[in-house]
Amino acid sequence: MSQPNAPQGPSDSRSDAAPDVTRRSLAAQALGRIEPETRAVVMPLHVSTTFIRDPDHGYSSGYCYARPDNATVREAEAVLAMLEGAAAGALLFGSGMAAATAVFGALEPGDHVVAGTVMYWALKRWLREEAPRRGFTLTFVETDDLDALRAAIKPGRTKLVWIETPGNPLWTVTDIAAAAEIAHRAGARLAVDSTAASPVHTRPLELGADIVMHSATKILNGHSDVVAGVLAGAQADTFWERIRSIRAGSGGILGPFEAYLLMRSLRTLHLRAAAQSAGALRLAERLSGHPHVTRVLYPGLPDDPGHAVARRQMRDGFGFMLSIRVAGAEAGAIATAARVRLWKRATSLGGVESLIEHRASVEGPGSPCPTDLLRLSTGIEDTDDLYGDLDQALRAAHAVA
Repeated sequence: MSQPNAPQGPSDSRSDAAPDVTRRSLAAQALGRIEPETRAVVMPLHVSTTFIRDPDHGYSSGYCYARPDNATVREAEAVLAMLEGAAAGALLFGSGMAAATAVFGALEPGDHVVAGTVMYWALKRWLREEAPRRGFTLTFVETDDLDALRAAIKPGRTKLVWIETPGNPLWTVTDIAAAAEIAHRAGARLAVDSTAASPVHTRPLELGADIVMHSATKILNGHSDVVAGVLAGAQADTFWERIRSIRAGSGGILGPFEAYLLMRSLRTLHLRAAAQSAGALRLAERLSGHPHVTRVLYPGLPDDPGHAVARRQMRDGFGFMLSIRVAGAEAGAIATAARVRLWKRATSLGGVESLIEHRASVEGPGSPCPTDLLRLSTGIEDTDDLYGDLDQALRAAHAVA
């Protein structure tokens, strides 16, 4: 179902490689590739770790060893690069953290980084710990405030601006095109963590970003059975090649079996993303009027502070993630999460099963997450069932408060 922001999004989702076929169709067929020997419509799983040399000791096959490269990984990377419109291609990693930290690993000592205050907590913690050891400096800023972002830039020193939009777990929206202009004017690159949007809803490279990152563990895979990360690049410059070298040298490549499973999931990405986004919007609308919910955080709601920007840069929906702030403060939120029956109390997001989490407890001291907040990852279950379960949990928690 087309969602309200579709007419105001960027151009139609068509592949540059095949302008008469949409990205949705290409993803559904995994680029339409056929295995040449058997004519199978599903490409085989390549698990070999090593490959035969030619008589002259060359590698005419293009493969020599599995640590830097793998044929199954290449297939999944090709689909992801197509989805993002990535001229430099895509690189798969063993986790989202491995992908993200490879970007920061490509910086030089003395470089300055601007990153969002609202972002994935594990990466934020890693940055605080590792920046001094690795010799780059760091400024955190509310990236949805463009004036604050502009003020945080240090001309000549800032080399990377890292934003996450929508930002986990408050789902703040940063204007990617404006952030790219600010970064580029200062000679910096813009990297965007687009995990909560997916290329179905946002394609940051088309909006001026240099690198887009996803925790592919989340909706790209969507079945809670693969840990993976991906980077897609706008151009194969020296910075991108350093990232590629870091992956090869550190052995950070995704395993072939995980890449095979990810490829399976990418075939249904558009269906899942549409269903999960539509469900999240309906839940956000219904929960906005709930007597025991003080606020719903979701960029698809017209009164959300990021709604106008989201309508410009997101298409066909606003994503599968929302958060609610619960009456009764922290105790009310924890009691609500304890009483759900259909929602699953678990970390992660983007799977076909709906998850609920009291995020402040997970992040601990220093978290910007309010203690009355519950993070909700909407799956593909019946929305009435999901709402009914939250409703009974909210009412039961309030009754004993």
